[in-house]
Amino acid sequence: MNSVSKFALGAALALIATVPAAAQRTPHQTSPFNKSERAAILALKTALDTKNYPAATSALQSAQSAASSAEARYIASALQLRLGIETQNQGLQSTAIDSMISSGVAPPSELPLLYRSQGTLLLQAGKYERAEAVLTRAAELNATDPELLLALAEIKAIRKKHQEVVPLMERAIAVRRTAGQPVPESWYKRATAVALANRALPQATRFSRELVAAYPTQENWRDAVLVHRDAAAADPVARIDALRLQRATKSLAGERDYLELAQGLSAAGLDVEAKAVLDQGVAANMVDPGKATFKELITETGKKAVADRKALAGLESKALAASTGTAALSAADAYLAAGDYGKAATLYQAAVQKGSVDPSLAGTRLGIAHALAGRRAEAEAAFRTFSGPRAELASLWLVWLSQRE
Repeated sequence: MNSVSKFALGAALALIATVPAAAQRTPHQTSPFNKSERAAILALKTALDTKNYPAATSALQSAQSAASSAEARYIASALQLRLGIETQNQGLQSTAIDSMISSGVAPPSELPLLYRSQGTLLLQAGKYERAEAVLTRAAELNATDPELLLALAEIKAIRKKHQEVVPLMERAIAVRRTAGQPVPESWYKRATAVALANRALPQATRFSRELVAAYPTQENWRDAVLVHRDAAAADPVARIDALRLQRATKSLAGERDYLELAQGLSAAGLDVEAKAVLDQGVAANMVDPGKATFKELITETGKKAVADRKALAGLESKALAASTGTAALSAADAYLAAGDYGKAATLYQAAVQKGSVDPSLAGTRLGIAHALAGRRAEAEAAFRTFSGPRAELASLWLVWLSQRE
């Protein structure tokens, strides 16, 4: 069931549960109706109370004919609404709500629900233009109904008013949070998808981050990282660090993920890590070592990884003696790939201090080194030291850190 259908069901149940009080009252001598109005309304209510719907249908016509005052028209329409609900006649419900609203005497407390319910009926009838107008009015009357805001967003999406959809979803989520209510997982997923479809990448990344913060499943982590990977499509280095997060969250799924990470690492000269990724994929039955593509890659990375490990010994001293941070950054990458997170962190710090390197790149990888070493406080500090495009990825690493025991 989609969100509009859920909203429609919710609105219908709410309306049934709160049929206007006027439709439940028995007219009495002190009521504002004249004698003929009171008699006709009483006959209609009696037929409804006894569930004699044929008699109620006939009595409705008499009540409508007898109603000369606004109050009588409102009560007759409220009883018509009750008849429409109990007989599941949406046509009766729709015309009844229109009449109740136009009567001018509907209590202000009932108007939001009346507009909401009318919008639901129009949605179900496929009358999207009018449904949008009615739900917009309902949202104006009750800005703290998140389901209403979400339904309005969906109908604007149907009507291709894309620029208005994401802000409404943001409002719906914010209302739930402000009320101290959990935001459903499906809301985050839908909001992310809509934001991506509308190329609203900042909102998409935020929604996906909020998704894994609240619902940290492997599937959700993969989806969240994919958003960041797609946003960094032109930056292969950023894609490697995003895939590293996927590996850390155990959300690499299928041979494609393992292949992309291994190939990216190998292309960057980080074959020790590439080999570890392929070994992990084979162990998880995600990678077929006999498949031509993987067989060749496993052989190549295996040979290069042996050479890379031998070369590690002299990297640290040379990097620390260099006048710029370039050698330190390269050495740090090599130690990170080899799983020596302590030396990697030391060298990333040296690279930043010496300069001539991208501080956001070094800062990201310093945070990754600390995170993978289990040094949460140091990792958090590193991830918070820079801004720009990589800060979005850092924020995802921070979410993962917050979920570590």
